[in-house]
Amino acid sequence: MGTAAFGPAGAQLPLWSGEAATGNLSVRESRRARRLSMRVSTSGRVEVTAPLRTAPRTIERFLSQHREWIERQREKARRLALPAQPFPPQQLELSACEQTVRIHLAGGKGRIRLTPAATDVLTIAGDVSRPGALREALQAWLMHRAREVLAPMLASVAAETGLHYARLSIRRQRTRWGSCSSRGTISLNCCLLFQRPQVVRYLLIHELAHTLHMNHSPRFWQAVAQLCPDYRRLDRDLLQGWRRVPAWVLER
Repeated sequence: MGTAAFGPAGAQLPLWSGEAATGNLSVRESRRARRLSMRVSTSGRVEVTAPLRTAPRTIERFLSQHREWIERQREKARRLALPAQPFPPQQLELSACEQTVRIHLAGGKGRIRLTPAATDVLTIAGDVSRPGALREALQAWLMHRAREVLAPMLASVAAETGLHYARLSIRRQRTRWGSCSSRGTISLNCCLLFQRPQVVRYLLIHELAHTLHMNHSPRFWQAVAQLCPDYRRLDRDLLQGWRRVPAWVLER
């Protein structure tokens, strides 16, 4: 599986080469993909998933055919967009564990060091003049905090439901909240930290149910409904959950 953004090959895609140059368009090749598909992120970025060795002209036609849909989704994203947030943030609202973490910039020189000086204070020392380095440090801390919070939550829900998984993986993804492999590995997005506990619990049940049914068949949804009767409302909340994730968390 790989990712390719239209750069020098943009001449073959006259309608969208400008989009690629500004980072608003990317194409991801997938061995599992059987057809072209796409999504528009909350930032308005178009992300296309294509089968291996799909011709650029085929992708161009696909994008052109769906241009009106793309623009509608972008307009929707603009309407729902949160106001620009300052960076570094003054605090982090980790709704999943009902915790507010205050950011304290201690100053200093050298590499950036993050230290939890207290339960609800994250002290950042070192040279913070490079936003990219500071962002990466905060992202790494968030991944670590996600494991601290989500690992016991997943273990608790698994014990409660009687469903079993092999291991937990924490990831930082733009498009997926979680997944479950055929070997029982459950992957969870660190961005779940910004979601309400009830929503996170639903997502954990959803992924654990995949240990019974590796699909989204009626039997799968019946299993989810038995464990989480209010799953439809919570699933809708999760679809809007990207609005609660600060933009810097998903930057690369």
